[in-house]
Amino acid sequence: RIEANRLQDTLGQVPALVPGAERGVAVEVGGRTVYEALDAADARVGWVLPAGGQGFADRIEILVGLNRGADTITGLSILEQKETPGLGNRIADPDWRAGFEGRPVGPRLRLVRHTAEQEDEIEGITGATISSQCVVDILNTAARAAAPDLRAAPEPAP
Repeated sequence: RIEANRLQDTLGQVPALVPGAERGVAVEVGGRTVYEALDAADARVGWVLPAGGQGFADRIEILVGLNRGADTITGLSILEQKETPGLGNRIADPDWRAGFEGRPVGPRLRLVRHTAEQEDEIEGITGATISSQCVVDILNTAARAAAPDLRAAPEPAP
């Protein structure tokens, strides 16, 4: 039951993470479960990749929206985190998460202490450097590992 609720929560976030998506479908690609983002005509418009890793205080679970070619981030959602209230838990702030949108998957994203000026830079959260670095590391590891398999995945059946 818990898994079914988690799946429904994840599928419900697909349209918010991938522009043009109407729904998501769980699929196996490269030995991992990912979510194919489909439009109203059931054409693939992107992907949603679940990922997780250690944060400052506890495990962080995220969803990463990727475009159809799996080379650009379209959205980021924090599914679960128990970071320090008022500091590390600011990783869930929509304004900070929006800083990932449009960033490339190819080069490794870097956390910076100033306003992000380069396409591979993400502005860190003041007072929550470790938590924000953990999110960047989780995203980098998962997206770079999955992207080649996502790019090679066959189109959905009509």
